[in-house]
Amino acid sequence: MFRFFERLVDPYVAYTETDTPPQRLIPFLRDYARPFRRMFAVTAVLAAAVAAVEVWLIYYLGRLVDLLDTGRAAFWDNHGIELIVVALFILVLRPIVQGAQVALLNNTILPNFTTLVRWRAHRQVLRQSVGWFEDDFAGRIANRIMQTPPAAGEAIFQVFDAIAFALAYLIGAVILLGNSDARLILPMMLWLVPYLLLLQWTIRRIGPASKAASDARSVVTGRVVDSYTNIHSVKMFAHHDKEVAYARDAIEGARTTFQREMRLYSIMDIALLVLNGGLIVGVVGYALFLWLNGLASAGVVAAATALTLRLNGMSGWIMWAVSTLFQNLGVVAEGLETIGQRTRLVDSPDAKPLVMTAGALQITGLSHHYGRGGGGLDQIDLTIPAGQKVGLVGASGAGKSSLIKLLLRFYDAEQGRIEIDGQDIRHVTQDSLRRAIGMVQQDSSLLHRSVRDNILYGRPDADEDAMIAAARQAAAHDFILTLEDSEGRRGYDALVGERGVKLSGGQRQRIALARVILKDAPILVLDEATSALDSEVEAAIQSALVTMMDGKTVIAVAHRLSTIARMDRIIVMENGRIVEDGTHDSLLAQQGRYAQFWARQSGGFLGDDG
Repeated sequence: MFRFFERLVDPYVAYTETDTPPQRLIPFLRDYARPFRRMFAVTAVLAAAVAAVEVWLIYYLGRLVDLLDTGRAAFWDNHGIELIVVALFILVLRPIVQGAQVALLNNTILPNFTTLVRWRAHRQVLRQSVGWFEDDFAGRIANRIMQTPPAAGEAIFQVFDAIAFALAYLIGAVILLGNSDARLILPMMLWLVPYLLLLQWTIRRIGPASKAASDARSVVTGRVVDSYTNIHSVKMFAHHDKEVAYARDAIEGARTTFQREMRLYSIMDIALLVLNGGLIVGVVGYALFLWLNGLASAGVVAAATALTLRLNGMSGWIMWAVSTLFQNLGVVAEGLETIGQRTRLVDSPDAKPLVMTAGALQITGLSHHYGRGGGGLDQIDLTIPAGQKVGLVGASGAGKSSLIKLLLRFYDAEQGRIEIDGQDIRHVTQDSLRRAIGMVQQDSSLLHRSVRDNILYGRPDADEDAMIAAARQAAAHDFILTLEDSEGRRGYDALVGERGVKLSGGQRQRIALARVILKDAPILVLDEATSALDSEVEAAIQSALVTMMDGKTVIAVAHRLSTIARMDRIIVMENGRIVEDGTHDSLLAQQGRYAQFWARQSGGFLGDDG
């Protein structure tokens, strides 16, 4: 039975992705709730039916009291069939109606809607550019992705579990009191007006207060995750107390905002107690007054008393449900600050897959200053024929990394263009562009997965033999076989830890190399690819690098100039410009910047530019 309800909606149903997601709350919920429209309608009808049954039971309680006043004689003969029908209704039909409503809420809507929001929100965020992620805490982004879906699901749950039921119940209560004695509606209306005003007062304040508290929690998460992610630096510089104090500021901010939110609930509860006291005294007292004056039966008093006591309990539940609804909507609104952001870097409308023919690069008038007045790149013109191996040299800040990021289209250039085999990379799909480029970075970050998963990230459809061959070529196979994680997984099945923290820098670098070897892309970018390797290991994989570069267009960034001295050509950058271009020998003969770098080397590394 549960599987039937769980499968009524597929949270992974196909949908049209957009670069401009809804940024306002109601359009966001309406867009994400589209697959659930039919289920929402059925659930709302069932919630109203459940409320109607509850009101009817109170009505029947009053009728039963009046029937008892007729005496015992012939009671069963006159009313036995009616009582049996009512009993069967309570035992059979009522559980079916209420059970269906509960199953739709608990098994169809809540888990699937939460899953749908989390799935689509994660996909939306992954569409963002590298620069977008660099502008925020990974912890805060993750916190919003994790807390927004359950908040959205809980908001939908409250709408159908409490609010739809409550509205139907209140309407039924008014009808019941009106049918019993219209005068009983008066004290209820005198209670309902201030109750709605209290509800309005709470709603206006609880949403902003909840959003502020959610923002504060995200700040805490961002700071804590930042400390954990950089735990090596924290320990190395002995800044335990500094990190504790840094987190405490955010934690105290979260406590203060949460206290302000909780004050609203306390005011709401106290005011509600006073109002409900007036409701009980007003309705029950007035019903007793009518009975004493012969204007109402005992059944009317019983029904009015039962209804009032039920409303007394429900009013707090309704108030809490509505408050929770707007509290969760506040959390969703905070999450929209991340999920609802427009995708900054998108494929052009006419984008087509990159067609690789040779791997020639043409860079013309390329400038990029990250929105600032200076820095980055300034009017770069560069032609790299297919299959040429180019070394890229320059002091820190010269623009080497910027050039690589623009080649991968992690950013859109502010001016100029980059072409691969005559195709402007702004007019090809990002995925096809990056599939054509293999890159080994200086900081080889690995996924917290098995060694196998990390290597196969380069080419997921590769077989086991190809994967192992790539590991051997990167001089990684032997040490991989010795690995074992805390769960007893060995070799290629061992998990490497977050960002590969369980491995040494050289081991991470070799696995990253194996990944790129397996990818076998026609353009290869080596950004300090051997910087984390000791001399013995570097020598062992130099032949592998030569083999890997064979037939490819290569751009190699290195401070260790000896690693690029054999390149076909060396480009020297300074202040975002190309200042020298030639072979190793020709640049030394020029006695320019490259010759100065070479002369300043100590142990083969490029020193700072004094």
